[in-house]
Amino acid sequence: MSYVPKHVAFIMDGNGRWAKARNLPRSAGHKKGSQILREIVEYCAEIGIQYVTAYTFSTENWSRPKEEIDGIMSLLEDYLDDAIKKSKKRNIKVKVIGKKDGLSNSIINKIQELESKTKDNSGLCVIFAINYGGRDEIIRATNKILAQIQSGISYEITPEIFSDFLDTKGIPDPDFLIRTSGELRISNFLLWQLAYTEFYFTDKHWPDFSKTDLDLALLEYVQRKRRFGKA
Repeated sequence: MSYVPKHVAFIMDGNGRWAKARNLPRSAGHKKGSQILREIVEYCAEIGIQYVTAYTFSTENWSRPKEEIDGIMSLLEDYLDDAIKKSKKRNIKVKVIGKKDGLSNSIINKIQELESKTKDNSGLCVIFAINYGGRDEIIRATNKILAQIQSGISYEITPEIFSDFLDTKGIPDPDFLIRTSGELRISNFLLWQLAYTEFYFTDKHWPDFSKTDLDLALLEYVQRKRRFGKA
């Protein structure tokens, strides 16, 4: 497709509401959402998108009930296991952004294994934002810079220099952000990186989001004129 952006970010909202509408437990919504993510990632690779960032688990999500968090973490482990097994076949490169604090050793080990096994893959790069918050990322980046300055390294802080201290170092900013489930906010996601990103909101819950829905979003994207702050 000639109209695909280089980098698409997803806020995958509505798993719980999707389940509630069907009188199912919230865990069923998260499970279906995980399945949809697999399908959308594979489709993005097919149509030539180079980077996909998925807001998988935010720093604020820890406030949810323990049972729900445990279910999400179990699904995450299953997803990572599947990705590890298919890493060579899919030729997808995986990077995880966010804090490791609070994650189980099992999940951390799987993340490290997956990143290591896929680092030389040349296809789609999938970035999972796990235990991630935009404000937290900016604070961590600032503290890294302060630590280097205190060690005697001098910096003229520019946007480019600052970007190199973020979790997304080396990854281009998203061209297009898609948020499902009708919410019109970015929820502490990629606060620095979304400066000139085009936003798209759909009322569909994430478990109902399809390849056709992505195509419709991309058709709208191609009709927009990105100005990057210029007239």
